[in-house]
Amino acid sequence: MGKTYRPLSLDEALEMAEAENALPLAGGTDLMVQNRSWSGLPPYMKRPVLFIGHLKELQGVHAEGDGLVIASATTLTAILRNERIPSLLKEAVRSIGGPAIRSRATLGGNICNASPAADTLPPLYVLGAELVLRRKNGTRTVPVASFMQGPGKTVLKRGELLTAVRLPAMEPAITFYRKVGTRSSNALSKLSIAAAADSEKGVVTDVGIALGAVAPTVVCSPDAENLMRGRTAAEIRGELYRILDAYNCKLKPIDDQRSSSLYRLKASFRLILSFIGTVLLPALEENT
Repeated sequence: MGKTYRPLSLDEALEMAEAENALPLAGGTDLMVQNRSWSGLPPYMKRPVLFIGHLKELQGVHAEGDGLVIASATTLTAILRNERIPSLLKEAVRSIGGPAIRSRATLGGNICNASPAADTLPPLYVLGAELVLRRKNGTRTVPVASFMQGPGKTVLKRGELLTAVRLPAMEPAITFYRKVGTRSSNALSKLSIAAAADSEKGVVTDVGIALGAVAPTVVCSPDAENLMRGRTAAEIRGELYRILDAYNCKLKPIDDQRSSSLYRLKASFRLILSFIGTVLLPALEENT
């Protein structure tokens, strides 16, 4: 397998990440599967491994100002057990693997694996999450929507580690999550959707919709969301065609062993309509 490192602190981990260009490993539930045959990996993947899942600085959930901070090596089980975690994120986490996987897998790992089918990414997009990236000589914060550049590709630089996920304090009043797979857990997503909205007196004040596994990155449409903001249920019904049409150029599903591109495309539109028609519009009409 080659060199491995087990730092005693985050500072030491950052030193090693910079000096050795080491590959971070927290829970390992994605990385170990990908690297089952280490000798057969391409040269760019034959890097030293940096164990970080044990570091105290990378574990736990705490309030910070008016928001919430989830350390990157916090396990999915710990997230499910924490009362402060938004229900939308918990619903997505609950669909990942089984209890054994969730007890090892980490939030940071699910994000940094950079899979278009990652179950936590759509909820994090609509919740407005920010990612804290640290390296030996500095820290920067990026929106989660800017982090993933394609399958397996992120904005992480050499020596940089994802150390925390920041969430706004307020949880949306209206939420929706669906994962389409061969079964409810222990299965990769064929596609997934997360949506969230707030309203006042029957008018949408904010809304977000994100779809996973239907393009190289998570799909959002600011144009579609703008067609819903500031509108009543009746006005949104009148804009449904334009709302759906705004996703046409963004949805680029593929055929693979899990599903066909045509199925993913049709299911995406049905899920968007399901959120709008069965969740958002009734909530607006109830609060008119």
